[in-house]
Amino acid sequence: MSGQFEATVEIDRPVEAVFDYLADGRNDPQFSPRVLTIERVPDTPTAVGTVFRSTVKDAGMKTAREFRITDLEAPVRIRWAEVSKNSVTAREGGYDLEPLADDRTRVRIFNVLEGHGLGKLLVGLALTAARKDAAGFGARIKAAAEAAIYPR
Repeated sequence: MSGQFEATVEIDRPVEAVFDYLADGRNDPQFSPRVLTIERVPDTPTAVGTVFRSTVKDAGMKTAREFRITDLEAPVRIRWAEVSKNSVTAREGGYDLEPLADDRTRVRIFNVLEGHGLGKLLVGLALTAARKDAAGFGARIKAAAEAAIYPR
């Protein structure tokens, strides 16, 4: 079983700056409290093939996660796929960015979650929790990006 959750948010910063902020996955702990640590491999600017390795805490359990960037089109699209072996993974995910008037950016984030082994029984719970928090997650991205990116 698999399923998708998504959120859309408008950020009061220019699309190029928002893209740069989101493409650097090392910023994820600023808006995702489940991310405890994260590193970029190699430690060079994000490109297709870059891997982000993290330790996250879900449902009280720490797990190691690895996401590979699969598509990067500045400043409008970022895609990733989880390559780690966990019971519930993000088969694909991404950001779609759209420039708006007055140096604002509309961001759509999505993740397709799928279960493996015992995770086939848990993925429904994970999707329910992610969908319930989708608007909050979008709001945290907005707040973190606006705090991190100096306005023009």
